[in-house]
Amino acid sequence: MILLPAATRAQALDFAFNPSFSWSALIAPLSSLSAAGQIVLLLLLGGSVLRRAPQAQRIALSTLSLYFGAFALLLIGNGTILLGWTDGGQVLRQFSVLLLGIALIRLGGVFLFRVVLPALHFSPPSILEDLLVFAGYLIWALVRLSQVGLDLGSILTTSAVLTAILAFSLQDTLGNILGGTTLQLDNSLHVGDWVEIGDCVGRVVDIRWRSTLIETRNWETVVMPNAVLMKTPFSILGRRSGEPVQWRRWVRFQVSYDIKPQRVIGIVEQAMQRARIAHVAARPAPSCVVMGINDSVVHFALRYWLTDLAVDDPTDSAVRLRIYAAFKREAIRFAFPEQTVHLVEEGEKQQASRRERDQARRQKILARIELFACLSPAERTQLAEHLIYAPFVAGETITEQGDTAHWLYLLVSGDVEILLRSETGASRSISTLRAGSEGAFFGEMGLLTGAPRSASVVAIGEVECYRLDKPDFQEILARRPAIAEEISRIMAKRKTDLAIAHEEIANSDRKRVMAQSQRELLASIRDFFHLNENS
Repeated sequence: MILLPAATRAQALDFAFNPSFSWSALIAPLSSLSAAGQIVLLLLLGGSVLRRAPQAQRIALSTLSLYFGAFALLLIGNGTILLGWTDGGQVLRQFSVLLLGIALIRLGGVFLFRVVLPALHFSPPSILEDLLVFAGYLIWALVRLSQVGLDLGSILTTSAVLTAILAFSLQDTLGNILGGTTLQLDNSLHVGDWVEIGDCVGRVVDIRWRSTLIETRNWETVVMPNAVLMKTPFSILGRRSGEPVQWRRWVRFQVSYDIKPQRVIGIVEQAMQRARIAHVAARPAPSCVVMGINDSVVHFALRYWLTDLAVDDPTDSAVRLRIYAAFKREAIRFAFPEQTVHLVEEGEKQQASRRERDQARRQKILARIELFACLSPAERTQLAEHLIYAPFVAGETITEQGDTAHWLYLLVSGDVEILLRSETGASRSISTLRAGSEGAFFGEMGLLTGAPRSASVVAIGEVECYRLDKPDFQEILARRPAIAEEISRIMAKRKTDLAIAHEEIANSDRKRVMAQSQRELLASIRDFFHLNENS
């Protein structure tokens, strides 16, 4: 073990903790700090970054590792000088001091841009951080070179020549760098924006020095050179000054000439108003327009505004399902190329068999409904022929409280929820109807008395219904008006049982209330269908 004199050890420690006493005024605040002060400052900055900017944790840890590694190298260099290897020690010492400054500059930049400025609600472009930190590195390197005796003027002259050579040989790279800097500084593009560049549509996830990264919906990352973005027009989707982010979508379809365009537009817009589809903006409201009349069809387009640009196809699909179900309820067919088809005898038999099965299904459903128990088999057969198939998709409003609709729905499959809206506008669920039960129908008051809907009915899942309109039921009542009395009795019983279940009336008042309700209902039915009271 080599023992050094006390004065020599003190000089070595002072030399180690103050590696340079001739720094310029530009770095005077940094050079005036002792090694202990630098370490304390570094730990404070690093701790703040780790605590308040978790996304910069890797940078902070690597910078701290660089600093302490450089500090250890500085101690080795000073020890080497004291042991007599002056040249090697000086090289280690100067190199370690350069690394110490780089570490402090890097951590200071991270602290300023990731902690201080965000706390002041200011988010400058990430490239600005890189530029300032790089400028700090360059100034620090020039200062260190001047400290070791190199002429700063000759360094700058040589650097200018080298810069010109590099600029000529790296034109594309410099174009990408300048393009990325411009894109961020002029705020023309932000991380998170959805862009369309030629055939590429995706979300910007990072703007780097050389390129911009765009993630598509196909789980692809497109690396777009910044120079290309500066030369190519691109669209930023969903962005409009002073407006929320939303993007207009088009759902196109065709309908035959036989259907009036005004009717199609009304049906589609009404279906969308009641749809409550996720990610479809309420304002502006969806609208249906005629796009053209050619190719033996009328071309329509439904326009709506998408609030989440990442789910364009699923939302388009949900909109198409609403349109399809609405057309099915109104017996409207989408247009298709016209062809002449020759039906063979076997095909006619199949169609007849299909019609028989459908007719049997309709009669079975009518026989199960207590409301039509008083009808004869012939009358149920006649009524079954007039039922209109009406499918609904999940979440679709089948009837709206307060609407006037003179038809009845028979629930064939699926479940529906009955919602009651209060005077404040809030809706609450009061019951659920399931297919297959005796009470699997709703809207009877609208069909038989013309009364407005007393509640809203919403499809819980995929729902199939048959709709019975007033004119079709009126034919049967006109031939046998006595049916009205039996139907009023069944409706009065159902209404009274519901009132007792909700404890609105006592069970002892059942007969009186039911008789009164039947008289009122019978009068309303006769008045609505213009039936003679003596019938």
